[in-house]
Amino acid sequence: QVHVVESGGGLVQAGGSLRLSCAASGRTFSSYAMGWFRQAPGKEREFVATISWSGDVTQYSSSVKGRFTISRDNAKNTMYLQMNALKPEDTAVYYCAAGRYPGWSTAENDYDYWGQGTQVTVSS
Repeated sequence: QVHVVESGGGLVQAGGSLRLSCAASGRTFSSYAMGWFRQAPGKEREFVATISWSGDVTQYSSSVKGRFTISRDNAKNTMYLQMNALKPEDTAVYYCAAGRYPGWSTAENDYDYWGQGTQVTVSS
């Protein structure tokens, strides 16, 4: 079992920055990949970023690549999402997820444990 809790969401103006955190507990943190997903109002949940168990490999959706950075600190059992140059279309509930495998994945089905989500609102 893994329990994950997101924090760091809020309201920011377009062009601003936020850093989301995801604290995990339970199974050894360094044994599984982690990911960020988001769901905007009226839309399906979508992949944002993923990071392998070691942090060596990361992948991003095309919509956030170059603006967002995913990272993890295995000593602190915490994952981060640094979001820069935010746009109104980034407004969504952001979810942290713990993967089933050590390697990264963009597929929701490869993630077994999900947080409750944190709201990010970007005003124009």
